[in-house]
Amino acid sequence: MTTSTKAWIALILGAMAISSSPILVKLADVPGTSSAFYRVFIGFLVLLPWYAVKGVKVPTGKTLWAVVAGGLFFGVDLIFWNEGLMRAPAASATLVANNAPIWVGLVSLFWLKEKLSRYYWLGLALAIGGMFVVMNGDIQVNPDDVFGLSLAAGASVCYAGYLLSTRQARSGIDTVGFMVWSLGIASLVILPVAWAIGAPLSGFSMTAWGLILILGLFSQTIGWLAINYALGHLPASVTSVVLLGQVVLATLLAVPFLGEAIRPTQIVGGALIISGIILVNRR
Repeated sequence: MTTSTKAWIALILGAMAISSSPILVKLADVPGTSSAFYRVFIGFLVLLPWYAVKGVKVPTGKTLWAVVAGGLFFGVDLIFWNEGLMRAPAASATLVANNAPIWVGLVSLFWLKEKLSRYYWLGLALAIGGMFVVMNGDIQVNPDDVFGLSLAAGASVCYAGYLLSTRQARSGIDTVGFMVWSLGIASLVILPVAWAIGAPLSGFSMTAWGLILILGLFSQTIGWLAINYALGHLPASVTSVVLLGQVVLATLLAVPFLGEAIRPTQIVGGALIISGIILVNRR
């Protein structure tokens, strides 16, 4: 089996793994911050022995700051993301939360001084328009969804920060090392937030614990290891578009597992968002 074939298999497996996360979070039916903590903490515990065997290396200089920023962004991202999921339809929250490439482009423009193509601006307009269509459709059905969808939008901004930090850190640290450090820091970010808002970390049913374990092992650890492997062997333009499939898969999974009906506004808005992200990644 060629390296390219392995990378494609890893990419597809990774997309499937992360697409299951919104379903697992909602099925576990525990506070979003609680499941967010265990997701990263389980991933940290699983990868730590592997990292220790390879040889622990403490990042320094710019790499250290990028790793710390990555952990901070990822921790806040998961708090917003999981709490938003518990307050809004999984399909809509997933669509809104996957707009990170839009914000990455804006940061690249204003902070990194990168020149953006006309495709980016067209993609930006389509994606933002799609977000408004999705959010407006949900709010008309249930006005209470506005808070959950706002949290999902905040998660997309934090996730963009995580992606930019990862880009910076990966030049000075390997994939497993970065994941161990960032997951450890994210755990330390989420834990005090859980205490502060009174999110329980125990007393769950066996079913909830089982779903949380799958979330940490499958969606977080296996999913992101597979995606990071694929990123090292396939063009970013290819992987970014293929990973959009997880948005569609998560939406479809929400129908049988969560009993959520797919509304016309989600289809139209989702098509605009996905088209926008594809254009944003076009060079």
